[in-house]
Amino acid sequence: MLKERLSKNQFTIGSWLTLAHTAIAEIMCQAGFDWLTIDMEHSVIELAQAQELIRTIESYGVTPLVRVGENNPTIIKRVMDAGATGIIVPMVNSRADAERAIESIHYPPSGKRGVGLARAQKYGLGFEEYKLWLAKESIVVVQIEHIKAIENLNEILSIPGIDASIIGPYDLSGSLGCPGEFGNERVVEAIQEYEKVCYNLGKPMGFHLVEPDICQANVMKKQGYNFLAVGLDTLFLGLKCRETLHGIYE
Repeated sequence: MLKERLSKNQFTIGSWLTLAHTAIAEIMCQAGFDWLTIDMEHSVIELAQAQELIRTIESYGVTPLVRVGENNPTIIKRVMDAGATGIIVPMVNSRADAERAIESIHYPPSGKRGVGLARAQKYGLGFEEYKLWLAKESIVVVQIEHIKAIENLNEILSIPGIDASIIGPYDLSGSLGCPGEFGNERVVEAIQEYEKVCYNLGKPMGFHLVEPDICQANVMKKQGYNFLAVGLDTLFLGLKCRETLHGIYE
């Protein structure tokens, strides 16, 4: 189970889905990813489509996560009711942000999530089973993508109920005034601080390596990143198309 592997700092690799077709989810599941994130922040995927993607990913024994569009209790409740194993929450910049995410995924008394009887609860026929599963196996991942999050990282990652964090490199660099400039000294220092805090707290280190670069992924694995997202569906497709055509026309 992904939650157990995160708690033991074991290496897992996942990717991002931004296209709503279930065939794409099947193809990526068959590639061997441990988890796949359905992106509902930077895509046009709607909730009904997300539920079908969750169903497809589950059927292959891969863990379905959803990156929600915002740290919003209603959005989080609905994707969890649709059957997501866990959420990735963007722009978690403070202890209060992290606590809000945890409260949104859990039922009272540990959280504030409203109770519904949807797909996750087997449409009312498996509520007790789901309640036990939710407490033990659901996953909360906070996205560290602003310099304020780096400044508050000790507080954020020390909260019980946060299973992992993941660097969003584009927004993190953007918050420092240099979007996409990953070699910028300030960006490098921010990421080094992230690594230091995760190491000191014994927490998993996560990163979304947007460009599916095998060499860089292996470097990051050796550096201790054990919750690693590589690429996304559109880049895998686009880069392979360009590579093939370049080889033909060159």
